[in-house]
Amino acid sequence: MSLIDTHCHLDSKPFSADLDATIQRARAAGVDRLVAIGPGDGPPDLEAGIRLADSYPFIYATVGVHPHDAAKAGAETWPQLLSLTAHPKCLAVGEIGLDYHYDFSPREVQRAAFIEQLGIARDAGLPIVIHTREAWDDTIAILKQHWDGRLGGIFHCFSGGPKDAENVLEMGFFVSFSGILTFPRATEIHAAAKIVPDDRLLVETDAPYLAPVPYRGKRNEPAYVVHTAQRLAELRGVPAEEIAARTTANFERLCLQRAPANG
Repeated sequence: MSLIDTHCHLDSKPFSADLDATIQRARAAGVDRLVAIGPGDGPPDLEAGIRLADSYPFIYATVGVHPHDAAKAGAETWPQLLSLTAHPKCLAVGEIGLDYHYDFSPREVQRAAFIEQLGIARDAGLPIVIHTREAWDDTIAILKQHWDGRLGGIFHCFSGGPKDAENVLEMGFFVSFSGILTFPRATEIHAAAKIVPDDRLLVETDAPYLAPVPYRGKRNEPAYVVHTAQRLAELRGVPAEEIAARTTANFERLCLQRAPANG
């Protein structure tokens, strides 16, 4: 079974001591490609994902300013970000969006940074990777006003129910499920996972966060995306190999139009 972890934070401190071993465990588990999400610790360094993509042939990257770091961005951030989108292994602008749970950056600053980056993605012709937490209404409103759905994008770590899934699907987004899907009480997410069309499904870890059952509460890592794919298969009543093949094809269709598909 061959899988793609479409969202992991391999630059984060929990992987500093064993990054190579972590990556090799993923490859041994059948995770052939990984997407290193680029925000890192935020501006002025925007190249966390790019550095990893340059170091491993099977790792790709995104670039962006996470809503937590929106207050760190200055006028110089946006031209720098646009220039990085030209990197041949940069697949998307992300993760970007709104986070009203922690409010590490003021909400109006988050909204302004989100809108700015939608424009950068549009200029670069790239899809986007959306982070939204306790900010659903504002996220959707901004996307409807400022985003061209023809470029596509991913609602990462999807945590809504069926109605939320219908909303993002109508806007042209792909829906990516994380280890939360394996949590027994995540019934709304389970219901959403059953209705997303085959051609809009993706899987991810969001490592080092949100480890799936049976590793819940421990450090997550890309190898564990296998458990999310297996749970998604159970919920949809299909073999895990079918989920692996479908999510791989979906990722390639959305994100590998200009980057080399083989690593």
